[in-house]
Amino acid sequence: MILTGKEIESRLGTDIVIEPYHKKYLNPNSYNLCLHNELMVYEEIVLDMARPNRLGKYVIPEEGMVLYPGQLYLGRTIERTETHNLVPLLEGRSSIGRLGISVHATAGVGDIGFCGYWTLEITVAQPVRVYAGVAICQIIYNTPIGEIVEYNSDKYQNNKGIQPSLLFKELDPAESRQMRLSFGEEVSQ
Repeated sequence: MILTGKEIESRLGTDIVIEPYHKKYLNPNSYNLCLHNELMVYEEIVLDMARPNRLGKYVIPEEGMVLYPGQLYLGRTIERTETHNLVPLLEGRSSIGRLGISVHATAGVGDIGFCGYWTLEITVAQPVRVYAGVAICQIIYNTPIGEIVEYNSDKYQNNKGIQPSLLFKELDPAESRQMRLSFGEEVSQ
């Protein structure tokens, strides 16, 4: 079940923390989150999921910044959120989607207990100028069924800003990712 705007507001300070909070961003069943002025872009030609990748950092100027297709931009929300006893979902706003802007590739579902800023995986369908401070996405809260175990990770929990992929922390660097071929060494039965 999705929480209404009034229910979101009534749970502020307990199950839900949104800092800063502005009532004007409260919707009938969601709350709008805004784009921070920092963006990151991977500088590698080929990204490697088994290691950290180099990133360039950009600041969106007051006159806005043009984003281009074929590039992934990592952004973040201005707001820091905490969610307890609820499942947070992040979705783009329809007005943003109608400009061909997508705010996440696959990371729209948050975890119960997540505390921090939301990293946005921004792509665009055609060149579009974006501005810092714009309400770019919305957070929706769902009630879970079953025993609650809160998210506790050293990767993304309590982040201080944009978080690039930290998947490499899950992978064993000593483990070979190459399949072994035996070339005739098979055992016949």
